[in-house]
Amino acid sequence: MCQFFSLVSDGKGKIMYFDWKLREKCLKGELKDINPDSHTSIADYFGYKGEKEDKLNKHEYNPLTKEFTTDQLNTKNDSRQVRQFCRTLDFKKIIPQLKLAPIVNPFEIKPPKEITKQHLNLLKKWASVGASVGDSVGDSVWNSVWNSVRAYASSYFDLDEWKYIKHKKGENPYQPLIDLWLQGLVPSYDGKVWRLHGGRKAKILWEGKL
Repeated sequence: MCQFFSLVSDGKGKIMYFDWKLREKCLKGELKDINPDSHTSIADYFGYKGEKEDKLNKHEYNPLTKEFTTDQLNTKNDSRQVRQFCRTLDFKKIIPQLKLAPIVNPFEIKPPKEITKQHLNLLKKWASVGASVGDSVGDSVWNSVWNSVRAYASSYFDLDEWKYIKHKKGENPYQPLIDLWLQGLVPSYDGKVWRLHGGRKAKILWEGKL
């Protein structure tokens, strides 16, 4: 499948993957035609080219969900050892900007009993930047919700600069949405009216114009 984070192993204790130094070289174009999460690219770089690649086991690990998958076993099964290796790996050495934290479903958080001025101020701030996340927030309710999902995903990265939007260095411009999300509130917008949803049934807790 070749998704982040991919790695290969030889069944004898050797585990191979691209750390940040190698990934940075890929980004700078110093390592050409290489995908740092391609099993073939990893095998080629570490000297297992052509048929030699078929002697390696191929694995993937998602550090956010902690889901481990062995895509292919070509030699002695070392998946247990590789899984343990992934679980103890410092992912700051893979992606320094990555912030590991549990994935939060806002509809599983008990929302506030009352929508306050503080919540509405966060909503106003989000309304001012939300359109930059993707399609215009005014296109549809569905688009506005997907913009919220994209903005929440930004909470997993610590960046000094975010493209396409003005902001203070080191500040996440989408923080207002993240703050709402972590309180169990998800905004939607139909082009005229804003709403805040919460609870397992995504009940409308507030609606109005800003």
